[in-house]
Amino acid sequence: MRNLFIILCVASLFSSCRSAKNLSQAISNKDSAMAVVLPVENDSVKMVKQTLSRIEANHIDFRTFSAKVKVGYADSRDQKYDFNAFIRIRKDSAIWISIIAALGIEAIRAIITPDSVKILDKLKNTVTFKKLSYIQEIANLPIDFRTIQDLIIGNPVYMDSNIVSYKQEPEVISMSMLGSFFKNYVTVSGRDYNLRNSKLDDVDLTRSRTANLSYDNYAMAGKWNFSGVRQISITEKNKLDIDMEFKQVQFDTEVDFPFNIPKNYKLK
Repeated sequence: MRNLFIILCVASLFSSCRSAKNLSQAISNKDSAMAVVLPVENDSVKMVKQTLSRIEANHIDFRTFSAKVKVGYADSRDQKYDFNAFIRIRKDSAIWISIIAALGIEAIRAIITPDSVKILDKLKNTVTFKKLSYIQEIANLPIDFRTIQDLIIGNPVYMDSNIVSYKQEPEVISMSMLGSFFKNYVTVSGRDYNLRNSKLDDVDLTRSRTANLSYDNYAMAGKWNFSGVRQISITEKNKLDIDMEFKQVQFDTEVDFPFNIPKNYKLK
């Protein structure tokens, strides 16, 4: 089960975030200077708008997606896992995941829709049916289907129009934005505006929770420039590192979502 959420990078991202009620309180208690947007200067505003427009132009808009993913996982307790997974997506409709354990044995098969999660544990012969809110409860974060989808595809997540800082250099452009749940420090390439790094800090200043998402090895997959290598580091009291390498990436081909439940499987 845990491997499923490693693939999605959902439960791992601030897995103990507090409720929306506490988030609202944290935002209201923040130093108001943090929420001040950039000064209204024609040149500065023009550069910010241009950058946001170029980032939006790189947003991968697809019909279907499929890939093989090599996943490496390590935490501060010296627990390490390496496994492969196959992922298929029909945009805004379904995410299908097959996790392969040692000796090429399929361990977990899951399908996620905008309102449900179904999981076959093929090692324990069990099946689980949950609402999508199950993932939200595990992550303790209001994550919707599209956020999960974007995390897998490599589109930016938790972007916000409240820009509090902006810096343009020859090779990179960086900007910090303040959203309802995170302060997001985003770095993109100054050449092609591809996402390079996203550093998420919890808006609750009493917590030291942070996540760093890096995107590398861009290559064309169909008509899209796709990040084939991702690294995620999550730190609070402990540290968690996840490496993902995407192979056999295809967009807009025919995909299916086999999910047959054997009669001997027990409901979990």
